Amino acid sequence: MKWRILVALTATVVLAGAALGYVWFTRPAPATAATVSLAGPGLLVRSADGVLAVVGPDGSRRASALHCARVYAAHGTGVCLREDLGSYTVTILDADLSVTRSLPLNGLPNRARVSGSGRMASWTTFVTGDSYNGGQFATRSGILDTVTGTLAGNLENFTVGGAKPNLDANFWGITFAADDNTFYATMSTDGHRYLMKGDFAARAMQRVKENVECPSLSPDGTRVAYKRMLPDRTWRLTVLDLASLAETPLAETRSVDDQAAWLDASTVGYGVDKGVWSVPADGSGAPRLVAADAGSPAAL
Repeated sequence: MKWRILVALTATVVLAGAALGYVWFTRPAPATAATVSLAGPGLLVRSADGVLAVVGPDGSRRASALHCARVYAAHGTGVCLREDLGSYTVTILDADLSVTRSLPLNGLPNRARVSGSGRMASWTTFVTGDSYNGGQFATRSGILDTVTGTLAGNLENFTVGGAKPNLDANFWGITFAADDNTFYATMSTDGHRYLMKGDFAARAMQRVKENVECPSLSPDGTRVAYKRMLPDRTWRLTVLDLASLAETPLAETRSVDDQAAWLDASTVGYGVDKGVWSVPADGSGAPRLVAADAGSPAAL
């Protein structure tokens, strides 16, 4: 993938409603000019033309005026990585898409995430190169606490196992736990790629498992959906159980270079072949088209 220039009722009811939701999204409908909100329900996407849009449960697509290279939202907070007058910015949005903060970005926008509470926002850019699978590359990843304003602009300043990271270390694909302090990310160093568990307050990270890229933590915090590199250097969507470290390859067999998103507790969404698709997180079933001509999904 290239990015150039650029949660009550019973658990059964919740899951059933969510499952119906991602099926409804598959019904095609044109984008309409209407008020766009991050309050939900719906699916936030980046349309093929770069516009931030929300696909409703009825299949309608409401387009905003914002253009983003990557988007994500949770609990009424959004993050939009966008081009602004020839440079790039990370823009924090409220539920009505009003800008609450904007920060300059160093590099080409690539990944974005918001914690489940809407408090923590993260981003990744390519500083050198434009692909994780294209030879030499360098990334920059940052985290912002939108409540306190605390900014960690570069994960390379965090410790790894109590020491400074290697000079060749790169970090990308941040995902947050429910406590708004624990996070997971990918680190590459010395030709290896690792799942890292981080502590935002302590500015520290520890290795968890090798060959885990672009993690996405499940709503219950027990599993990570990620892309696993195969011997032919393609990627297979996989779910990792954090307690046992057991891996479950998902039914999607296409190479998916994306940071997957959990659409509900049992379904993973992702971008591939110019659309947003979903697949069961237990390895069963088959891929289902959720939204055509779209990417960067986030369930609202």
